[in-house]
Amino acid sequence: MPENTQKSAIPFKAETRQILEILIHSLYNEREVFLRELISNASDALTRMSFEMLTNRNVLDPDAELKIVISTDPETRTLTVKDTGIGMTEVELIENLGTIAQSGARNFLKAVEEGQQNVSDIIGQFGVGFYSAFMIADSIRVVSRSYQPDATAAAWVSTGEDTFSIEPAEKTDRGTEVIIRLKEDAAEFTEEHRLREIILRHSDYVPYPIYLKDNPEQVNHQTALWRQAPHQVEKEEYEKFYRQFSMDFEPPITYAHMAIDAPVQMYALLFFPATAERNIFSARKQEGLKLYARKVLIQEYCQDLLPKCFRFVDGVVDSEDIPLNVSRESVQSTRIMEQLEKLITSKVIETLKKLGENEPEKYETFWKNFRHFIKEGVATDFEPYEKLLPLLRFYSLKSPDQWITLEDYVKGMKEGQQKIYFLLGDEKASLLHSPHMEAFRHNDYDVLLLSDPMDPFMLLRFKKYETYELVNITSRDTEVPKIEKEALDHPDEVISDEKIQYLMDLFKTQLGDRVSEVKTTDRLVESPARLVDPEGSLPQEMQRVYHLLEKEYELPQKILEINPNNSILANLAEREKDDPRVKDIVEQIYENALLIEGLHPDPASMILRIQRLMQEALK
Repeated sequence: MPENTQKSAIPFKAETRQILEILIHSLYNEREVFLRELISNASDALTRMSFEMLTNRNVLDPDAELKIVISTDPETRTLTVKDTGIGMTEVELIENLGTIAQSGARNFLKAVEEGQQNVSDIIGQFGVGFYSAFMIADSIRVVSRSYQPDATAAAWVSTGEDTFSIEPAEKTDRGTEVIIRLKEDAAEFTEEHRLREIILRHSDYVPYPIYLKDNPEQVNHQTALWRQAPHQVEKEEYEKFYRQFSMDFEPPITYAHMAIDAPVQMYALLFFPATAERNIFSARKQEGLKLYARKVLIQEYCQDLLPKCFRFVDGVVDSEDIPLNVSRESVQSTRIMEQLEKLITSKVIETLKKLGENEPEKYETFWKNFRHFIKEGVATDFEPYEKLLPLLRFYSLKSPDQWITLEDYVKGMKEGQQKIYFLLGDEKASLLHSPHMEAFRHNDYDVLLLSDPMDPFMLLRFKKYETYELVNITSRDTEVPKIEKEALDHPDEVISDEKIQYLMDLFKTQLGDRVSEVKTTDRLVESPARLVDPEGSLPQEMQRVYHLLEKEYELPQKILEINPNNSILANLAEREKDDPRVKDIVEQIYENALLIEGLHPDPASMILRIQRLMQEALK
């Protein structure tokens, strides 16, 4: 920085001035949050110092205690928050306190404008937490000295107006001091009992000791909740920790607390959020668990402790067996990490299984929000994926409005049934009305309804449950029980072989190359026709995968199977080819079949034909 600018006034960026205006003049309820934000910043500086000392002992004051000290002077109305953290150089003071990241500023201002949340609850989520101190300050002076041994101290000074200044300072020890000259109406923040109350409310779980000057007793409990015995922790304590830990004000669906001595020594506290959508106020910026080694934070977002499909799980993991001097880059390759991953993954699966068994309503909420993650695990690299199968839930032909497990399906199978039947489609309603269902419905077989976009991907790996093979009921090789004549819509009418041939020729002539073949089927009860893939075609699940990935593939030319016992076809067989209604009926039967399969390219094109058929019907 040029010498002649060191003491001159430096203008704030426009967004920063706008935020200061809001904080100084608009926010007067819950002003105490400024102290939470300053303590949080001090804690971050201590964590960064802890990181640095894992691999570097050439620092200023290497043996200094990592702590936060708060002092006050009622006579001068000043409050000071001091830490022994990583500190800042003159340039870093300008970068960190003179500018707010543009995206953070923009999002904060948007949140204020929308007014959907109490701003005092979200100040710290956009990198603007430090500026909350201007709610109670006439002026702020920040004195800092970097951990680098040859660094010099500097001070940042501002009254919250349009500018700030940087000047040399005297400071011999490492860290940062935030010295606040309080407004007249903020004198309460010089009272020890008030400060103690705020610390216990907002910062009790800060992982470093907080002291009030002239009082050697540590104020915060600094309790690593995950290191307590699970039976000693109440539900309310878990939920309070989760709120402070995640800034998610909706309680988690469930949680899991682990304390293990073998094969590795480990503590873990895992939370299962209520929703998959991370709100903009969330403290969590990416997936991963916080990884501690003996209560020292090693990785803020460790993604090697759980399979990717469980990335929605939030929480902390702490192990005595991870060496403190291990680098953050190499920690993921250690054998200990493999053991931790195995233990935590098993605990997540066990927790979800118990939730499904003991609190099915809660699990249903979980399934609605997170089913894509579980199916992704089955579809991709989870090994062995069979461990995830008890977590799956399905609608079915017999249970269209209530989720069932694979175990439920197997228990309800008919005597002698050796396969699990399923049908793929775009939505549950179309699956329930599919002509492919008719033989199974008639013979009281259950069929899983798979309409989720992840289902085709899942089926590429998921071929069997226990000893039961999964079978698509649209497959031409699927064995379908015989349909009794009594089930037909006109059991006493029989179309002659000659008339059946006439119908097949009629459809083939009319549809031409749109179908590869026209034949009869005994798998339909009410519907006049259905479409099936010819032998050797790409499996239906693979076709859907290509379609969802928008990859080019050739849709197989379908076979049209007609129901010779259907009354519409029986009447159609009595019509002459040149009857104008015949053409419309053939086209409509074919396009109805396309529509139910989700293959119709332009459903609106049917409207005029349907209107013509209605006019004929009314004559």
